[in-house]
Amino acid sequence: LSVTSAEDPVIMSNIRQNLREKHARHVADLRAYYDSEIQSLKQQLEASQRTASSEDLKNINQNIFCDLFLLNRCDQLDAALDEASARIKALENKNNMLEKQVADWRERFCAVSDTSKVLQERLEEMRTSNKEKDNTISRLKSRLKDLEEAFEKAYKLSDNKNARLKEENKMFQNLLGEYESLGKEHERVKDTLNATENKLLDANTEISDLKR
Repeated sequence: LSVTSAEDPVIMSNIRQNLREKHARHVADLRAYYDSEIQSLKQQLEASQRTASSEDLKNINQNIFCDLFLLNRCDQLDAALDEASARIKALENKNNMLEKQVADWRERFCAVSDTSKVLQERLEEMRTSNKEKDNTISRLKSRLKDLEEAFEKAYKLSDNKNARLKEENKMFQNLLGEYESLGKEHERVKDTLNATENKLLDANTEISDLKR
């Protein structure tokens, strides 16, 4: 048998079952044989009891004693076989229980691995989105700075350009509101990203525990 076949519980169970059946047949054949021999010797003893010499009777008695001893030995072997069969049955039950536990842990491990994979994908997506939002905020900051500089420049150039300044101020306020809105959205995305990273860390910890 190969190493893989020898480690297969189904193959080992079949081998043990075949050995038990073979041993049981062998013991039954021995019992039948010795029962037949004892019966034959008893018949011979009865037939030759009147005519046999004392030496013959002694040999016959010795043969009967040997046969009885072998029959008793067969009974002992049969009892040992029953005990071994019970022990094998108990071990097989325990092995089946352990196999079920391994299957349950394997399913749980697969489920946690799938969850971890999904969380990892979501985390990557959120990181990409957060990076894009950071870039947008950077562009808005640059634009805001440009507008501030333009506002200051326009204010210094002429006090008569109030309408233009009001319009630019309105644009500035709108841009500032958009910037604040994006800032809040950015903070919310950061919080969500942190929560997702914590979940991923918990999932990886559980995977490490399941692997151990």
